[in-house]
Amino acid sequence: MKLTYVALTAGALLSTSVMAQNTQEIIQRDVNQEKRIEQGLKSGELTTKEAAKLERDESRVDKMESKALSDGKLSNAEKRRIEQEQNKVSKEIHREKHDAQTADPNSTSSKRMQADVQRNVNQQERIEQGVQSGQLTNREAGNLERGQAHVDRKEGKAGANGHISAGEQHAIQNAENNQSKKIHREKHNARKD
Repeated sequence: MKLTYVALTAGALLSTSVMAQNTQEIIQRDVNQEKRIEQGLKSGELTTKEAAKLERDESRVDKMESKALSDGKLSNAEKRRIEQEQNKVSKEIHREKHDAQTADPNSTSSKRMQADVQRNVNQQERIEQGVQSGQLTNREAGNLERGQAHVDRKEGKAGANGHISAGEQHAIQNAENNQSKKIHREKHNARKD
């Protein structure tokens, strides 16, 4: 009887560990893609408008992640669908970075978008670290990905015309500040799966 209980407990821990690793992998991919967008802005390979479109695409991925993690689990099928969407966005990043359009990376709009995308990188890294350390459950990570989707949509909308005004950036920064507070709160609430 004891052996069966130990085996079940070990199996449950292994299953939880695998789910957390799957979650960590998809969030790490978000970090990598945001870094590629930021690098494209800094090099002038991406215009503000192109980066805004890519942020809308990232928002779609974050929403998928949020929905998949809402029950605290990430099935293999859900992970596969998210990875397929991430692959599409990855190809779009490559295409946009290697088309004929270039931009001045020192323009005000580009600098504003660079700062916003860098903040996305930081937030996603904090979420990934929380999952890795066990400070965040999958469900909490899903809630935070919904917040990331909200920020990405704001960036996409603001830069859709190729320019980001000071007022638009202020609104984005407010959303990012709120998201930062949520990440801190979720990481320090002592909740475990």
